[in-house]
Amino acid sequence: MNLFAQSGWIKAFLVIFLILLGIGSLVYNRYLVGKVLEKERVSVELWAKALEFNALPVHQEASTMLLEAVNELGKNPTVNDSLIQTLLDVENLRSSYNFVSDELILNDGANVQVPAVLVDANDNPLEYRSIDPDNPDKVIIDYSFKNVPENEIDTKEKRTALIKEFKETNPPIQILIGDKTNRISQYVYYGESPTVKLLRYFPYIQIVILSLLLGIGYTTYRSITRVEQSNLWVGMAKEAAHQLGTPISSLFGWIHLFKDEYEHDNEAMKIIDEIENDVQRLSGVAERFGKIGSEAELKATAIEPILNEAVNYMERRLPKIGKPVVVKKEINADAMVNINQELFQWAVENLVKNAMDAMRNSDKPEMFIAVKASVHGNDVLIDIQDSGSGIDPRNVNTVFKPGFSTKKRGWGLGLSLTKRIIEDYHKGNLFVYETELNVGTTMRIRLDKIENRERIV
Repeated sequence: MNLFAQSGWIKAFLVIFLILLGIGSLVYNRYLVGKVLEKERVSVELWAKALEFNALPVHQEASTMLLEAVNELGKNPTVNDSLIQTLLDVENLRSSYNFVSDELILNDGANVQVPAVLVDANDNPLEYRSIDPDNPDKVIIDYSFKNVPENEIDTKEKRTALIKEFKETNPPIQILIGDKTNRISQYVYYGESPTVKLLRYFPYIQIVILSLLLGIGYTTYRSITRVEQSNLWVGMAKEAAHQLGTPISSLFGWIHLFKDEYEHDNEAMKIIDEIENDVQRLSGVAERFGKIGSEAELKATAIEPILNEAVNYMERRLPKIGKPVVVKKEINADAMVNINQELFQWAVENLVKNAMDAMRNSDKPEMFIAVKASVHGNDVLIDIQDSGSGIDPRNVNTVFKPGFSTKKRGWGLGLSLTKRIIEDYHKGNLFVYETELNVGTTMRIRLDKIENRERIV
């Protein structure tokens, strides 16, 4: 039984949703950037045409010729005034065309916001030299860059690198200067506007922000779920301790009656003593369960006797019917750890019991449970190994989740509670160390080794 299998589907859905959203955002962004780049190229081409238009000498010559003709005709009294006015209108119309190209297109920032540069056939930027009005002896050199900060073109190396970058970014736009007999080729190289650069990075920014929001949401959900589970565990443990209180007290009363009745029967007294040990252990566990939720009471304790006692206790209760189960002990851990004896022994016993259940339907000629303990540096390692059926690799990460069980009538709470006792109360670790189908499983507990003088109250 697995009550929480849907959590895996929720995680998978969130991951798939994030991937699809990222792909969709990237595709739409490429489409949007392509449209913006098309408009920017049209703008740059218009700017280049305006440059080409203004550079044609025929326009300056035509203007001069028209004005000279008007002056000559004005000296002749026989010429009709309407003809002179018509020629002036033609010149004004031509000047208006120049105004469009000079002011509305070529003026910085009026139409083209893309960084660009006008270069000659050798990819050198054009230079414009002028005299400083405040200092006639000083010559000011400007370069044919547009929408580029001065600090990016203040050296020849920077200008060359920027032209190379523009050349690799977009195909150039050719400008032809001069008449048919003496024509010069110039080129406009241009880069990407700040808008396009922002659009290129926007999908990644969007994915990062969305991932953070999903992460925060999932973490919040997990935190709320953990708090609810913790409150559920506390409530169940306290209720179990309360419900066990009365029958445990009654069992102690019956044990005393049996002792009085069979005090001279040695065999009966052995059985009664074992029953009393079980009831006392049950009483201790119930008492500690009643305190779950309060601050843990841990004491510095030698780990070897605690492990030996727990394993010996479970060994005497192995099933006597069917194939025998051999218990192997290699407890070589001369170390002190901070534990609560009742809860820790219960956790070890529960792991041994799960090992026994794993071999319940086994047909192997030899069945065993091995409990090993050793010290490695500051860690005390306890391995509980069985020769049972093993764990399916797909379930390795879910065996400790509440509600997971391979038994038809299992609640899936034993391993989950054991993990909480080891990790939440004893600040250790419990995990599947090794497992293989039809071979067996090894569970490992890791605890912090302490010095004899250390205590935690």
